[in-house]
Amino acid sequence: MITNAASGTNLHEIAPGIYRISTPAELPGGAFSFNQYLIADEAPLLFHTGPRGMFPLVAEAIGKVLPLESLRYIGFAHVEADEMGSLNQFLATAPRAVAVASQTAVMVSVNDLADRPARALADGEVLDLGRHALRWVDAPHVPHGWENGFMMETATRTLLCGDLFTQGGSGATPITESDILGPSEAFRAPMDYYAHAPHTAAVLEKLARLQPQVLACMHGSAWRGNGAGLLRALAKSLGMRELAAAA
Repeated sequence: MITNAASGTNLHEIAPGIYRISTPAELPGGAFSFNQYLIADEAPLLFHTGPRGMFPLVAEAIGKVLPLESLRYIGFAHVEADEMGSLNQFLATAPRAVAVASQTAVMVSVNDLADRPARALADGEVLDLGRHALRWVDAPHVPHGWENGFMMETATRTLLCGDLFTQGGSGATPITESDILGPSEAFRAPMDYYAHAPHTAAVLEKLARLQPQVLACMHGSAWRGNGAGLLRALAKSLGMRELAAAA
């Protein structure tokens, strides 16, 4: 569903009760997309807000599913403009909403940036929305950001995986079963934005053991399939690149 004809912002259900909101954009390097994920439930959650300038577009799309003021949680992987740039605009519009992020993010940034106190989630903590439940997974420096983490929706096995598997292009396909590792690694190569921390492989293995079936990527298409296998393939690709660079 196109929710704004001028911007091309669109809305698609990628798993039961989970909606991808996507806005295509033209950046200096070419076409790109910014995705947010809305979980419609008794306590609705939005993961990623988009930058401040996209707030009207994201809010308009949310309104096609539920009243904007009913939002209860605003989640994000780490502190960055496209992750949580319009956080305070959402907090102003949804009076019961609170930000949710890692304990590190809340401690060092979010409680200063947000207009209301945030809720800090510990590694493994589960947030109950009603029909859906989200498990927070700490993932520092993977792919980047000391405070980074992800959310795993346990009923649909959807991993809200932030900047993992970022793909260039307009993101016109809402969800795909085709290869996204190749395109995402090709996009990463020119401006490697991974921290390459010593524990990167261990974090990716921790995510793989959750056995996700849908990967809700922040940029590009969402993906459906053997998420554990894809995460392990990413770890292998990163290892191969690191070995090649060291040679």
